[in-house]
Amino acid sequence: MKKYLIIAVILVTSIAYAQPVKEHGSLSVKGTQLVDQKGKAVVLHGMSFGWHNLWPRFYNKGAVHELVSKWKCTVIRASMGIELNNRGYLKDPVVSVKLIQNVVDAAIKEGVYVIIDWHDHNIHTEESKAFFSMMSKKYAGYPNIIYEIFNEPDYETWPEVKKYSEEVIAAIRANDKYNIILVGSPKWDQAIDLPAADPIRGYDNLMYTMHFYAGTHKQWLRERTDKAMAAGLPVFVSECAGMEATGDGPIDHEEWRRFKEWMDAKQLSWVAWSVSDKKETCSVLNPVAASEGNWKETDIKEWGKIAMKALLEYSNK
Repeated sequence: MKKYLIIAVILVTSIAYAQPVKEHGSLSVKGTQLVDQKGKAVVLHGMSFGWHNLWPRFYNKGAVHELVSKWKCTVIRASMGIELNNRGYLKDPVVSVKLIQNVVDAAIKEGVYVIIDWHDHNIHTEESKAFFSMMSKKYAGYPNIIYEIFNEPDYETWPEVKKYSEEVIAAIRANDKYNIILVGSPKWDQAIDLPAADPIRGYDNLMYTMHFYAGTHKQWLRERTDKAMAAGLPVFVSECAGMEATGDGPIDHEEWRRFKEWMDAKQLSWVAWSVSDKKETCSVLNPVAASEGNWKETDIKEWGKIAMKALLEYSNK
């Protein structure tokens, strides 16, 4: 009897803490599809931390463990704010890097993929090159790593974003030849048609980010993204949520359902925004939530419960 009990405990533990990186290994891009080391299609689902310079308290191993063990994230996004206040990377690079590495190191330990997100709306080429050169030197040997080199270009043209991206990609590839790099597109990652018409050449394992907020972005963005993929562009939804693009307002449940069903049908990886506690719809936690996880049901807001439910559904398939 004791023998069977021990086996049951081992099985439950292995299910509870399944490690996608052990299963899939190094990721690459085949056509428009993210694939694993065996060439099998991989679809990642997870949560994004909010700006590190606004919610630094969540940038720790306990919060990562909570998102992996209880929310069943297979990918975590660490969003390093570049501007905005005196705690952004431009004003405080030492603390900024430390907080991002807290999350990256914890994700590696948990066996999940992790996105190092340059969370900026403006071009800072030299600063970005220096940062990603440093991070790619440190983490090139880990298949967990995904680099997101420009969160959401806003008013920059695609030629400007492309030139910036090519320089940053070169800095990463000098150290890390293989891990996935995510490239942004103009108009807050909605102008995905522009890189589809003029993609970056000469590098492997690039994907392009599309972001949506279901209360604002509708069928037109799905159709635009479909056309981009039909043209051969690999797409990764590195940020999404169910409310308006402001991050606030009511959740559009029906439009979120449409987007989710569409992403599932297209085998698109997605990351929900955000692990933060601001008084807004998109922040998944209430201010009383502990910094290091162990969140109670009452700590999690409506959007958090919707995102968590979606993530748990994938883990039960």
